Amino acid sequence: MVDYFFGKDGLENIYAWSIPVHATIILAEMIYSHVAEARLYNGKDLATNIYLALLNFGLDLLMKAFAMGVMFFFFNHRLFSWEYTVWYGLLCFIITDFDYYVLHYVDHHSRAFWAVHITHHSSEFFNLTTGFRSPVLQPLYRYLYFSPLAFLGFNPWHIMVAYAIGQVYGTWVHTQTVKSMGILEYILVTPSHHRVHHACNIKYLDRNMGMCLIIWDKIFGTFEKEDPNVPVKYGIYPKMPDNKPDTVLLYEWRKIWKDIKQPGLKFSDRINYIFNSPGWRHDGTGKTVRQYQKDYWTKKNKKKPESHKKTA
Repeated sequence: MVDYFFGKDGLENIYAWSIPVHATIILAEMIYSHVAEARLYNGKDLATNIYLALLNFGLDLLMKAFAMGVMFFFFNHRLFSWEYTVWYGLLCFIITDFDYYVLHYVDHHSRAFWAVHITHHSSEFFNLTTGFRSPVLQPLYRYLYFSPLAFLGFNPWHIMVAYAIGQVYGTWVHTQTVKSMGILEYILVTPSHHRVHHACNIKYLDRNMGMCLIIWDKIFGTFEKEDPNVPVKYGIYPKMPDNKPDTVLLYEWRKIWKDIKQPGLKFSDRINYIFNSPGWRHDGTGKTVRQYQKDYWTKKNKKKPESHKKTA
């Protein structure tokens, strides 16, 4: 099993079995959506998902040699050498999953990276093909997060295999058809957890960042359980003006450009507009997610005593 996934043909083996599985479960979800009149799919939205996936795949191919070259540079100067056993494969997967959590966290908390990642959140639909709605420009920098793992002695090809396995699983959690996974809700990122992640409700923003394991969110305080009293609203707020390919791809970049062109800004303010949290403004008129959530919970806590009085 280790040789199958972590051998020289590991990536090809993963894609060989994942493609027909993806096709089967997507078709099954489409049939369910049609029969149950659940309206989980939309033609234009599906086309956008495919368009973004192809762009991402193309850039990934162009960046592959350079990205692997950087990672192998660190691997060739590694601190440790590992024996390729089952335990090595498991450790590689766990650490790669944590690395993705860090990458994902930064994508949500730094505006330039959010401008890349926002494409994945822009759909108001949530189905298995939403997993293919890729952050197109992520291959330009993703390898920088994985390079420290190579420096620790993990083979870059094995890191990419672990990441690919995570991506396959991460696609499957983009669904509304699975309500709960029982005891696995405490261990894995589940469809319920990921529905929360894709919500634009204030309560749910910037929560459940993990790809496969939910433990990172619980350790670092970014976990939020799906609340039956707060139905998930998908997409971003404010919503994009249209679903044109260039709008979806460049939406936040155009807003950043508009902000940094403001006259009279200090250089530090222009840098903050690029890299500070989304919502930050130099004049204090903006609100970040943390500020929105602080206000949200303040209002919720004020209402609790009133409701107790009424019941009393």
